[in-house]
Amino acid sequence: MADLAARLSAIDEEIADAARAVGRNVDEITRIVVTKFHPASLVRDLYALGVRDVGENRQQELTAKRAEISLDGLRWHFIGQAQTKKAGAIRRDADAVHSVDRIKLADALHRVAEPDARLDVLVQVNLTDDQGRGGAEPSEVSHLVEHILGLPSLRLRGIMGVAPLGEEPRPAFERLHRIGAEIRALEPGATWMSAGMTGDFTDAIAAGATHLRIGSAITGPRPDRG
Repeated sequence: MADLAARLSAIDEEIADAARAVGRNVDEITRIVVTKFHPASLVRDLYALGVRDVGENRQQELTAKRAEISLDGLRWHFIGQAQTKKAGAIRRDADAVHSVDRIKLADALHRVAEPDARLDVLVQVNLTDDQGRGGAEPSEVSHLVEHILGLPSLRLRGIMGVAPLGEEPRPAFERLHRIGAEIRALEPGATWMSAGMTGDFTDAIAAGATHLRIGSAITGPRPDRG
């Protein structure tokens, strides 16, 4: 627990320093702790240390941990690639879905909504030249956004992106920021920019990220899955 607290504190100091360096208020930035492959007990420890936003990449893990843990004010962010056939479970267990990248997925999440329920969603943008990677192509984002805005059970919060391998992250995040501005022309409330992980969150902050997805730098090495 002491080691976890020290890692969390160190990352929070780095986030604050990076925000100050570019004239941003650190209160504008939400740190999501990614607990992929870690046990539910780690989420409880993080909660005890003040963490209120955690992220999961896999629906099965999200569902299992959510079933085991009920803590007031804890928000679960689904940040992995989503299959439409798992939309019901994702919708039930996530408070926000960062990886909506196609109309079919948006429709699936809407179709399983409870009456009057609203789910926070972000459009994931592919920042690479590889069309096989997760995320909507930049040229398709506006069309996807317009479709989501027509689904009353979804609340569009903003955009998400992952920096390409082999490329400096700052230019990629700056591209994402520009796409975010285009989205806000369609939906002024879509102010979230989910970008930045353990190795590049300072660049993401400089480019305007509002939500950081940080895992092993806080949680420590992932357990052996056997």
